[in-house]
Amino acid sequence: MLVYPDEAAILAIGTGFADRTLPKAQWTHAAHFAACLWLLRCREDLIAERDMPDMIRAYNGSTGGVNSDSTGYHETITLASIQATRHFMDKSRQNTPLHIIHAWLMEGNCGQKDWLLRYWSTELLMSTTALKSWTAPDLQPLPF
Repeated sequence: MLVYPDEAAILAIGTGFADRTLPKAQWTHAAHFAACLWLLRCREDLIAERDMPDMIRAYNGSTGGVNSDSTGYHETITLASIQATRHFMDKSRQNTPLHIIHAWLMEGNCGQKDWLLRYWSTELLMSTTALKSWTAPDLQPLPF
């Protein structure tokens, strides 16, 4: 499923996310993966697992979102999504356009908003513990 038509669209999502100018309505499930792809390929000065959490918290705050014990930034979802994104990038040739890798992600399980419920129970994934810190899957291990 081609959500973004070209590399420029992925770059716009990534830079808009990073500089907090991306309209909140565009910060979708697909955009989270696009921003992660952009960060992994275009921002070699950043480490996704280290830097993306604070970037998401800052972006949420800049758009009126709240990062609390029940909403906003979610550590387990973010780190699992980074693992998935990194896996798809590693399986791709180095020069594969980001919008093509993104399409592969969205065509698979990751394209479904509830993709993580194959690995975590709803109760565990939506817990404060999982929101605040990495929590391993309780149903089955991630495939990457």
